[in-house]
Amino acid sequence: MTSFSLTFTSPLLPSSSSKPKRSSVLVAAAQTTAPAESTASVDADRLEPRVELKDGFFILKEKFRKGINPQEKVKIEREPMKLFMENGIEELAKKSMEELDSEKSSKDDIDVRLKWLGLFHRRKHQYGKFMMRLKLPNGVTTSAQTRYLASVIRKYGEDGCADVTTRQNWQIRGVVLPDVPEILKGLASVGLTSLQSGMDNVRNPVGNPIAGIDPEEIVDTRPYTNLLSQFITANSQGNPDFSNLPRKWNVCVVGTHDLYEHPHINDLAYMPANKDGRFGFNLLVGGFFSPKRCEEAIPLDAWVPADDVLPLCKAVLEAYRDLGTRGNRQKTRMMWLIDELGVEGFRTEVEKRMPNGKLERGSSEDLVNKQWERRDYFGVNPQKQEGLSFVGLHVPVGRLQADDMDELARLADTYGSGELRLTVEQNIIIPNVETSKTEALLQEPFLKNRFSPEPSILMKGLVACTGSQFCGQAIIETKLRALKVTEEVERLVSVPRPIRMHWTGCPNTCGQVQVADIGFMGCLTRGEEGKPVEGADVYVGGRIGSDSHIGEIYKKGVRVTELVPLVAEILIKEFGAVPREREENED
Repeated sequence: MTSFSLTFTSPLLPSSSSKPKRSSVLVAAAQTTAPAESTASVDADRLEPRVELKDGFFILKEKFRKGINPQEKVKIEREPMKLFMENGIEELAKKSMEELDSEKSSKDDIDVRLKWLGLFHRRKHQYGKFMMRLKLPNGVTTSAQTRYLASVIRKYGEDGCADVTTRQNWQIRGVVLPDVPEILKGLASVGLTSLQSGMDNVRNPVGNPIAGIDPEEIVDTRPYTNLLSQFITANSQGNPDFSNLPRKWNVCVVGTHDLYEHPHINDLAYMPANKDGRFGFNLLVGGFFSPKRCEEAIPLDAWVPADDVLPLCKAVLEAYRDLGTRGNRQKTRMMWLIDELGVEGFRTEVEKRMPNGKLERGSSEDLVNKQWERRDYFGVNPQKQEGLSFVGLHVPVGRLQADDMDELARLADTYGSGELRLTVEQNIIIPNVETSKTEALLQEPFLKNRFSPEPSILMKGLVACTGSQFCGQAIIETKLRALKVTEEVERLVSVPRPIRMHWTGCPNTCGQVQVADIGFMGCLTRGEEGKPVEGADVYVGGRIGSDSHIGEIYKKGVRVTELVPLVAEILIKEFGAVPREREENED
């Protein structure tokens, strides 16, 4: 069992002080509680690891290869991480797309293995063009990073744009393969990486978007999310220990009563809790969405001190890597393994992989206030640091052009500290603005149009996935349609409070429609003449926060042309909205 010792500058424990403390994390800390016996009825043979280490990479053992899915076969045929760790990308970038498509192996490189470098080929809609997903722990980015990404997408004209994702991350579009080696070098020069951000890897670690500046935060999540990201990618050099998981895997660290981090939809969520006078985290595991199943994370009945965030993550990932099934891709997320072993059985496997084989039971001293009313981060808000404010800006459905990114970078430099924060709702926060400068910032022309600090009440909670404009799996167009439908609904009804409306183009639910007040999942339905037309399954009632739960189907197969009156009806019946006509008559 490997141990670690890392040093960083940031507060580890909840503190009212705004000054950072220099702390050392010794993540191989011993624990004292004896491991609990597993109550799961699982054959010993089932607990044999299914992968083995060969030539520095984990591969699936021969005896477990029967019935595996096509993606697993691609991984066995050639290790994806070699494209980065052994510079295979350099050779790929020299070849034409036609040449690469002429052989199965190189075609698999393009469509599958490059996802380990964060590159997603848009074969269906933009042949030869790629989306590149970055790693941006806690959603913290700099003006220099933002300008560099803008310089990349600008050269691709109409195809070049950027999205803020639902995991506090940047995605850029329009990238062509010959440019990739230089782009990777450019990313490294500004402290960014795209490594291990796609396919069967750990996704971007999510934390409180106002971590370190939040007057009400429980703990600054940035040290933890940064360490997790560095650990997963071996400081952007590539970490083959965790690049061959059965499926993707999400992690978050909760630092606020608002639960901006959405812990209930992550494979692993760290929930702040004290135990015997020590600060640490209770653990939730198994949350995920898929076309066939959506589940909320459940308690593991385990608590780790703050210093053991990394070894716990390592132990959970090893258990999942070693024991997860690799057949039907719809049944390979971590919750399926938890179901098979039982929660206690899975906990025992995690405990085996902890330093000294110890894992403490969960704590009853949860620090999250379950009666908390979720705060709005838009507009000007005071920071914990006296004389400073953060300013939340609306980014309509998360889409930006190069000029937009340059302007955001300028504003961050002029009014703040050269930093931007991305949120899971696809918006952006400018932190560390001197309170005396906030009025001047609000008068900037850039904030008078699309990127408003005071968006309309329905626009505030609007989220949309990529949609069919770029994504080959999407059934419907989402971003522009989400904006148009919302604008039309706002003309029909007045709502008393923000309503979260999420759009996703297909059942993969990247737009997380199940946690929205109202969600729209793209589908095909019948038009007036019986021919297939774009439609949506409509969900209602999803909630986030301490009383989180997944929404339910309200109506299936609604034509997109009929969504506006239906949404207005739902808002009136379920959320207390008032028709504009009646509101005007009452005035």
